[in-house]
Amino acid sequence: MLKNRIFTALAIAFFVLIAIFLLPLWAFSLFFLVAAGFGVFEWAGFAGLKSALTKYLYTGLFVVLCALLYLQKEYFTDFITLVVVLWAFAVASILIYPRSEPLYQNQWFVGLLGLLIMVGAWVSLCVLRASDQGAWWLFWLFVLTTATDVGAYFVGKAYGKNHLAKQLSPGKTWEGAIGGGAIATLLCASTLILWQSYAVGAALLLTLVLVCISVFGDLFESLLKRTSGIKDSGTILPGHGGALDRIDSVIAVLPVLAWVVI
Repeated sequence: MLKNRIFTALAIAFFVLIAIFLLPLWAFSLFFLVAAGFGVFEWAGFAGLKSALTKYLYTGLFVVLCALLYLQKEYFTDFITLVVVLWAFAVASILIYPRSEPLYQNQWFVGLLGLLIMVGAWVSLCVLRASDQGAWWLFWLFVLTTATDVGAYFVGKAYGKNHLAKQLSPGKTWEGAIGGGAIATLLCASTLILWQSYAVGAALLLTLVLVCISVFGDLFESLLKRTSGIKDSGTILPGHGGALDRIDSVIAVLPVLAWVVI
């Protein structure tokens, strides 16, 4: 299991780095549109869509929305702001769970939320990639989310005792979250100080906020799984599960980082 997880993670990292640093913007946007499509297909299950046809139609609607928004790029910033607000709402839903559970049992709500969040993640990717030093910002983001996730996994297995959110994800612990967050903060805050000449306080604040959002992104998928009764979002990635299991933290952090950078 661990071997499959490592090999899959390395393969993903290889293709993601090629896309970030070598593809022109149009090809980069198309590459991640396809990648996001796998996540949208899985989200359709959270929205109660069961047949392959309805899931494909849901994914097709996502592609159409991305295309329409791409033709109206002047609305990118407004849309990113909207998605940041939605993620603030998602964080609040986690903090008050299980009182928020009835809301996520509404399939229409979950379906609409999924489209907005996934379109927002893709738009944020495009905006970041097109920004000054955008490729390096994306690389920094993937280091942050990976360090948070991997650090939490290993620290949690070694020292985890206290549940982080037992009702949502019994396997996650405070020790793991703090350990992963500390590793990510050390790597990414120091990089901001050296690379972007951020003041120490600003670098730490930005990194810590994004680390926390990364953790909440993971927990939000757990909330959707718990509410929908779906154990795994998919099986496309050996050792990881579905595409959403790999990108749940990334889609949460992307709009916030894009909002800060732009």
